Amino acid sequence: MLSALAGMAFGLSLIVAVGAQNIFVLRQGLRREHVGLVAGICAVSDFVLISAGVGGLGTLIQSAPLVVEIARWAGAAVVLVYGGMAGYRAVKGQRVVMGRHSMTNRTVGAAVATTLTLTWLNPHVYLDTVVLVGGLAATHGDDRWWFGLGACVASTTWFVALGYGARYLAPLLEKPGAWRVLDSVVALTMLLVAASLILGGA
Repeated sequence: MLSALAGMAFGLSLIVAVGAQNIFVLRQGLRREHVGLVAGICAVSDFVLISAGVGGLGTLIQSAPLVVEIARWAGAAVVLVYGGMAGYRAVKGQRVVMGRHSMTNRTVGAAVATTLTLTWLNPHVYLDTVVLVGGLAATHGDDRWWFGLGACVASTTWFVALGYGARYLAPLLEKPGAWRVLDSVVALTMLLVAASLILGGA
């Protein structure tokens, strides 16, 4: 259970950030157009990628324990970089323009194609799900699938809440201050995760 909670916390820390995919889900939610379909594609995609990462790295580690150490230190380094980036965004601030008055109707096919493109052609999604989540899950040993499940639950919860809550969140999220708060939480979470990785092998 603790591994699942850790996976949820880490999953949220990765996904709660300004990015093309999140902005697209927000915009679709703002239009109230194909929201369930878009959120579902994002969530299922993360489930597939996270499962691949957890399963593949878990098998590799059984025959090469050294990979655990490599994943731990590499994961800590990447997490620190991500945390630093989130911290920089929190200090600098940024404005996200939702463009509510310049939207045109998007067909189901166009919505699906855009969602798949923003998800599967984004190199960061592979780093986040397959490499980073998979690598950190591996450090939980036999509980790695609980960690992966927690990350999947976090992903699904986030995309559904983002899509269906967009009509209420959009005016707030257009303000730099709101993203500063979110990025501050992400930065702090990343720092704690990195510390747990480094100290966990001491």
